Amino acid sequence: MSNSMQFARLSPLLLTLGCFAVAGLPIGGGSVQAKEFTFSAKANERLAKKMKIPIYFALPASARAALPESFDTTDILVDFKHPDSKSGAGEVGLRIINVKRAGMAQRLAKSGLVQTGDLLLTFRTEWGGAGAYPNVQMGVSHTGMAYVKDGVVHNLDNPLNEEYLGAGMRADLTSEHYRTLNYIHVIRPRELTDTQRANLATWASRLNSSARRIYPSQVSFNDDYNAPKYKPGKPVEFVKHLGQIALGQNPPGNVGMFCSEFAWSVLALRNCDPASSSDNFKDGGIPACVKPIMEPMEATGNFLTKRNRNSQSGFADGPLMVIDTLKLPKAEQTALLKSIFVAGNTAKLSAGHKKVAEQMQPQFAKLEDYYLGMNGNMLQKLKARVTSGVFNRAIPENYSPTSYLINTLLPPDNVNRTMDYVATIVIE
Repeated sequence: MSNSMQFARLSPLLLTLGCFAVAGLPIGGGSVQAKEFTFSAKANERLAKKMKIPIYFALPASARAALPESFDTTDILVDFKHPDSKSGAGEVGLRIINVKRAGMAQRLAKSGLVQTGDLLLTFRTEWGGAGAYPNVQMGVSHTGMAYVKDGVVHNLDNPLNEEYLGAGMRADLTSEHYRTLNYIHVIRPRELTDTQRANLATWASRLNSSARRIYPSQVSFNDDYNAPKYKPGKPVEFVKHLGQIALGQNPPGNVGMFCSEFAWSVLALRNCDPASSSDNFKDGGIPACVKPIMEPMEATGNFLTKRNRNSQSGFADGPLMVIDTLKLPKAEQTALLKSIFVAGNTAKLSAGHKKVAEQMQPQFAKLEDYYLGMNGNMLQKLKARVTSGVFNRAIPENYSPTSYLINTLLPPDNVNRTMDYVATIVIE
């Protein structure tokens, strides 16, 4: 078997990002009203015990979006610091928005903590330590997009069905998916303008309001995560196709997308005004207003080898990049990297994810070699770079749910950084 074929066997694991999984465990909130993200030793200890996440499920401060110092909210805002980061030079953690489920869509909209265009990443804390697959995915299993309308945060998700949009396709975070979910990462695309947000809200409203008509006849769910529509150097016809569907132009054929691909495509329409660009979608070619929000990632990036403003992250690099920020002694770093690939208890994974995790666990040996090689001597680093090249030739460029989170791990001044981490919603 050729190297390419060997590494191609890894792709279902790296790209099976599973927009379907069971919910995690709730985190209890405090009783004191907070107007800003503050650190509390007692709250920190409680959160650490409840979430039980490995350190590479947390994020460095450099990933965070700039936010106002205070918010008009009654929700509890906590600056969580992962206890295991104390031994490293870098401190990692999460901003926690601890919310009551009732009325959360209204409160999140009022506070501005969730805005139109934000990505809502389903975060499965129970995935931590469950094996290589869930660890490399950093516990992220699904992507939705938020938009604010009439003072309420709404969600846009593929599949465009009641499981994700709820009864009557209300899409107000009350569907079965969001009702049974306890953790959501909020990722914000950088520098969205008011006009772009208005465009996105209109596109999202159009898609949700026509969901019963267009799903799955015109827009369907693609469960082949190794077959993204994006092809390097090729026109993004699938984005135009989605725009035509939203505009009611009924283009021939069907466009199937997985959850994060769907969100990527909608965000690519942010410069297009649905009210005035209809004719542009009827013409041949891609409308000039269509622009990718983030470059699709290769499996492994070159940030850890080049570390310059033009370097890139890979969608399998997440835990490696987080651990790199800790600047641990080599022995501690190696031990932590090895722990990522230890087979764990998959009982808390959904049936589909459990099957994939257990089947593909043995296939992660080469990815482990890559991780450890980046922390090795010159020869090991050279082998890691060779391994990286083989991965990237075998696995197509992609925009996994985790890729949005990983993009925030690039330095703030990196030209490829287009996303910021806002906070993690913890729902009681």
